[in-house]
Amino acid sequence: MARLQDDFFHRDCLEVAPELVGKLLVRRLPDGNELRLRISETEAYRGVEDTACHAHKGRTKRTEILYGDAGRIYVYLCYGIHWLLNFVTGEKEQPQAVLVRACVSQAGPGKLTKYLQINGTFNHTSIYTNKDLWVEDDGKRYRIIPDVRVGIGYASQADQERLWRFKMGEEIT
Repeated sequence: MARLQDDFFHRDCLEVAPELVGKLLVRRLPDGNELRLRISETEAYRGVEDTACHAHKGRTKRTEILYGDAGRIYVYLCYGIHWLLNFVTGEKEQPQAVLVRACVSQAGPGKLTKYLQINGTFNHTSIYTNKDLWVEDDGKRYRIIPDVRVGIGYASQADQERLWRFKMGEEIT
């Protein structure tokens, strides 16, 4: 299995998000056990023009990571209770990221991070060198089903209607 590197994440989020679907999210727990979950759903958040993206309202301490290097892990607290896992993509100074929304056995981004014991300590770390969290490609491919993003009622109607959520369909053999 190949660990995903810079050439994968250093692309536009609209390329990375659908291609992350079907990859394996690997978490090495503090006790040394490794969990491998197949990513089944992602969402793309693309720059200041996307009213659903955290960078839409400008550069802040929280959003600074989005303006940085591709492959940085962006973990933030949602509603004060759920940690959400994202990967920064694209070029520096062009803020964008991909949210890992679900894996095959873990629906919902908050449930996923709770199960994997992912919290704010992962924020600003590199997906390439992190020894406790990374993404692998085992070569399996799946049909991708685009859909509207969810939980972004604050965004413009046009951004709410974008088909920037990507779900896993049947395996391609």
